[in-house]
Amino acid sequence: QVQLVESGGGLVQAGGSLRLSCAASGSISSINTMGWYRQAPGKSRELVASITSGSTTNYADSVKGRFTISRDNANYTVYLQMNSLKPEDTAVYYCNAEALIIAAPPRWDNAWGHGTQVTVSS
Repeated sequence: QVQLVESGGGLVQAGGSLRLSCAASGSISSINTMGWYRQAPGKSRELVASITSGSTTNYADSVKGRFTISRDNANYTVYLQMNSLKPEDTAVYYCNAEALIIAAPPRWDNAWGHGTQVTVSS
């Protein structure tokens, strides 16, 4: 199976920046789409940004112009650069990946990380 480990979360003041990383490990043949989701207190989980294997990106309207998603295909890692952070960005951020697993027969795994806390103070 595939394991996803997020890192880079923490406490930052409004206007500051953080860079989240998510590394995938396991018997991986390839990874298609990778993405970041977040869930704030009292709210449902929402898509923040996604990126395909060809580096096509998609962003939630609330983060466009402030966040940038990127990936390192060789290392199966996805990043989320977060600039101009606002208190409204406070949430647990989760990494997601669609991975092809080396097996007989090969299979797809839709994997999730355990989340990393991002807190933005005013």
